[in-house]
Amino acid sequence: MRNAIRLLGILMILEGVSGTIDEIAVQPFMGIVLNAFNRLVVNRVALFEGYEVFANLALAVLGIAVVVAARRAQDSRSG
Repeated sequence: MRNAIRLLGILMILEGVSGTIDEIAVQPFMGIVLNAFNRLVVNRVALFEGYEVFANLALAVLGIAVVVAARRAQDSRSG
């Protein structure tokens, strides 16, 4: 389960960074997969209008937090 959570966190990081790149320039590869959050959520929610880059960076930061939490849960359980 922790590996699945860690994988989800890594996906969040990749999607956040990819969405940021897509907002600043054009995403050159795997745009359909890595820009799902950017295209399906950020561009359709009025709250994020004008803050697209920050929303994508926030997703990446949350992904980092998920990965760190999963790692700490694994370390505390094994030690």
